[in-house]
Amino acid sequence: MIRIAMTSVYVDDEERAHAFYTDVLGFETRTRIDLGGALFVTVGAPGQDVELLLEPGDSPIARQYTRGLRKAGLPCIVFGVDDLRAEYERLRGRGVVFPQEPAEQGPILTAVLDDTVGNLVQLAQPLA
Repeated sequence: MIRIAMTSVYVDDEERAHAFYTDVLGFETRTRIDLGGALFVTVGAPGQDVELLLEPGDSPIARQYTRGLRKAGLPCIVFGVDDLRAEYERLRGRGVVFPQEPAEQGPILTAVLDDTVGNLVQLAQPLA
């Protein structure tokens, strides 16, 4: 069986991204290696095996990709939540900006937040 072990998001600044994804979103640090100026850092949700690599977004391909997604208003990744409205209120209380407030989209409730390092991130909760 194949399973997802790691995925990544391009970020403008790995240190700021690490602080946002851990201190604000509540992920835990899984790997943090300073490679002499470059930082290799992964985070993950407590109790979950999947890791998220906070990947440097300074290459031309990464910049084009992230700018294209942002210009189109598309999230780079989707995170599932059990209670989106409660999570929305918690994060707003921590200063997180939401370009899209909670809205029903068919069988799911979604919201989109700005991760402060170049990305839009969607939160989703199944309604059924």
